Amino acid sequence: MAPEQQPAARAHRPTLAVTETGRGRAVLAFPGRLDAGALGELEERLVDPRLLGAHEVVLEMGGLDHLDLACAYALLRASTERPGTAVLTVRGAGRSVRRTLHSVGLDAVAVIEE
Repeated sequence: MAPEQQPAARAHRPTLAVTETGRGRAVLAFPGRLDAGALGELEERLVDPRLLGAHEVVLEMGGLDHLDLACAYALLRASTERPGTAVLTVRGAGRSVRRTLHSVGLDAVAVIEE
């Protein structure tokens, strides 16, 4: 009997995707989970020049199932270390994600919409 073949590894998909840019606005979509395994990629994406130059940043979290504290703190650092005064809005975050954002203090520097 031939040995069972292992399925091919799934292609890597970005955790954080810029879904819209222009007119000084950036919209970021967060699908799935943001946990320690995604932290490095998240931090890389948050220093993208398109994001740093935006006057308005919307974090679309409707598709986010889980946000751990390390990633929430990365979002807080990125929002407080930005040059200038950009408006930061969080949209669509579920109850547990909003609770995590609140626990790190992101609600003090961002508008969190339900």
